[in-house]
Amino acid sequence: MRKKAILITGAAGEIGQALIENLSASGEYTLLTLDLHPLPDELHGRSVHLIGDILDQKLFARLVTEYEIDSIFHLAALLSTRSEFSPELAHQVNVNGTLNLLQLAADQSQQRGKPVRFMFPSSIAVYGLPDLATKQRDFYVREWDWNSPTTMYGCNKLYCEQLGSYYSHNYQQLAETTPVMLDFRSLRFPGLISAFTVPSGGTSDYGPEMLHAAAKGEPYRCFVREDSTIPFMAMPDAITSLLLLWQAPLESLSRTVYNVTSFSLSADEFYAEVRRTFPQAQITFEPDLNRQGIVDSWPAGLNDKLARQDWGWQPAYDVARAFEEYLVPNIRQRYR
Repeated sequence: MRKKAILITGAAGEIGQALIENLSASGEYTLLTLDLHPLPDELHGRSVHLIGDILDQKLFARLVTEYEIDSIFHLAALLSTRSEFSPELAHQVNVNGTLNLLQLAADQSQQRGKPVRFMFPSSIAVYGLPDLATKQRDFYVREWDWNSPTTMYGCNKLYCEQLGSYYSHNYQQLAETTPVMLDFRSLRFPGLISAFTVPSGGTSDYGPEMLHAAAKGEPYRCFVREDSTIPFMAMPDAITSLLLLWQAPLESLSRTVYNVTSFSLSADEFYAEVRRTFPQAQITFEPDLNRQGIVDSWPAGLNDKLARQDWGWQPAYDVARAFEEYLVPNIRQRYR
């Protein structure tokens, strides 16, 4: 008899590590984790960890002979800045890798007669506002506004949201028998700020890069203008929102894709928060025109009313608490 399991891809990242800690605590779940890299030593024994690629269909074929996949947290992706340098690779990883997993989830749903729950982190990169005047006017963007991404990463994420919706509602719609659909759920995250993971080159990483550089006593050249504004979220809130949506009853959901957010800051306001703790921070603003253009196309804020209404989303970390209780103490400890 196959064992029930939860599959987490991109498990070596901070969201993946936090999910492993959370889901393994009860001992209720068998966790299968997948990444190109090993997990940290402190997570050994919490999951069955596989070093592998989400493009490896043979790997997934072997997994389903031993495990019944109950839920999938698909975190693996090539992020925004790197995707611009390698758009073909980005499409392979972000789209084809997701398609492999959606097909696995669809097959598993039909075999067991019960939907596999498929959790997909998306991004503000799916939005593309045409100019700064529109960005200021439409400050809090709704899920259906301005879905015109200007980056390969944004295009990939938006298309995968649509693929997920298709597999949830219209898969094999011309088949003679009605298939059991998977249960796809997606969150559009703002810029995520972590105290425990060094920024990895995302286009929204100029904020956390300032903080990490200041804590190390290193100068930092910010690649956007002082007035550049996007929404942010502390990493603990990202984990909370992902788990809340995963646990929500299907009948309470009015859509498959939801905005979530915590607070919006300009780059200069972020710098002001950094200076409160690190008054000697050496930060200059030297905009890179290409990356600046991407940030300008992203919304200044997100309207997350539907997430609050449908499944009780409420951020725990506003600006003050994010910096004072989470970011500053932990980053200080990291570089002490």
